[in-house]
Amino acid sequence: MAREKDVDRSVRGKPAHQLRPEDKAPTRAVVIVPVLARQPRGEDETNRPRLTRSAEARHDEAVGLAGAIDLDPVHTAVVTVTEPRPATLLGSGKVAEFADIVKERHAELVIVDHPLTPVQQRNLEKEFNAKVLDRTGLILEIFGERARTKEGTLQVELAHLNYQKGRLVRSWTHLERQRGGAGFLGGPGETQIESDRRQLQEKIIKLKHELETVRRTRDLHRAKRKKVPFPVVAIVGYTNAGKSTLFNKLTGAGVLAEDMLFATLDPTLRRVRLPHGTPVILSDTVGFISDLPTHLVAAFRATLEEVVEADLVIHLRDISDPDTAAQAEDVERILADLGVDASDAKRVIEVWNKIDLLDEGNRERLLADGAATKAPPVAISAVTGEGIDALKALIETRMSGELETTTLTLTPAQFGLVDWIYRNGEVVSRVDNEDGSVTISLNATHSARQEIESRLHRKNNG
Repeated sequence: MAREKDVDRSVRGKPAHQLRPEDKAPTRAVVIVPVLARQPRGEDETNRPRLTRSAEARHDEAVGLAGAIDLDPVHTAVVTVTEPRPATLLGSGKVAEFADIVKERHAELVIVDHPLTPVQQRNLEKEFNAKVLDRTGLILEIFGERARTKEGTLQVELAHLNYQKGRLVRSWTHLERQRGGAGFLGGPGETQIESDRRQLQEKIIKLKHELETVRRTRDLHRAKRKKVPFPVVAIVGYTNAGKSTLFNKLTGAGVLAEDMLFATLDPTLRRVRLPHGTPVILSDTVGFISDLPTHLVAAFRATLEEVVEADLVIHLRDISDPDTAAQAEDVERILADLGVDASDAKRVIEVWNKIDLLDEGNRERLLADGAATKAPPVAISAVTGEGIDALKALIETRMSGELETTTLTLTPAQFGLVDWIYRNGEVVSRVDNEDGSVTISLNATHSARQEIESRLHRKNNG
């Protein structure tokens, strides 16, 4: 049994993102992972079953989510649910069993890794005599702790309010009290729950206005970037797939990259110069996750517009994860909601990360399978750097076209372009001629060759 920890009563009940660092002590939590016996159906035209994760993988992810906000899981369990109960989701026997565990372990919080209706949440809180968070609520708590920018904070608050709006079904008696109306005798007025809902709606409207202001500012910044024609490359993927590690490897930035779910929330943009001189803007985005609530996607739409507006999307997969196929399906579903077709080989590059964690046999088999597909993925290790050069080359090819070989002869008056040529092309040979001119043979992208010719033309006419 986990060691007892004293928790200051003054901090109980506060959302995790509102606690000061000195207030925070690991909250004792029981983590329950319900696994439905019947497979959920897909939402496509074939209505085929969605890929499902193993119970072990779902359990590990739920524990990882709890650990992302420093909860102390004193008990975890996977529960098969044959027939979901409208009142409690779980059967009465399991509810009683977990109520005893919560009491024995002195747990203050119960995490149910499944969406709960407001009624189910209220009933479970009564039975457990502890606060209950479903999967959506837990993700919101993590987002609230990770948000750093004004936009991220506003988005999290908006998602929180939309989540709370339907959950004012509590056992609190004050929600049923009525406030008097006008007149001598007074009318029934509005109940406290109606008042709370009205106040929530007013806050939601205010936040939406503030987010719209932030969105317009982001649009202005995006418009400025478009004036300087740098293509945008967005990295997307399931949370903890290694997006921030890859971002750091490609840019040299110091973005937080930890073995933690949702380590990155706010988007980060950096300019990168590819091997043959093509400049691009690389964007690191929030990780996706299964069963991401619709209203959460809507709240973060301004952030995810970086993906929608991107010229090229890198779909990064943790190929070492046993559930990588199910994770990829979840990412593709969210991309589709954003209007991005993951099967568009011209716009989306699939990248298999963490190949260094595979044994030789699995590695060879997966690479052979990938090579046989219509758009072979790029296999990399963002940690060791393996495959990074091939990825950069592919990004440059998609952005600027295939390499072309060209030969240029520069007069002494054009020598000012030599440095630019070396930085934006791959010089194969150079010959210094007797008349003082220099002949350079180089490999360059189509766009770089056009830029060289344009600069030479301007020099000749200058």
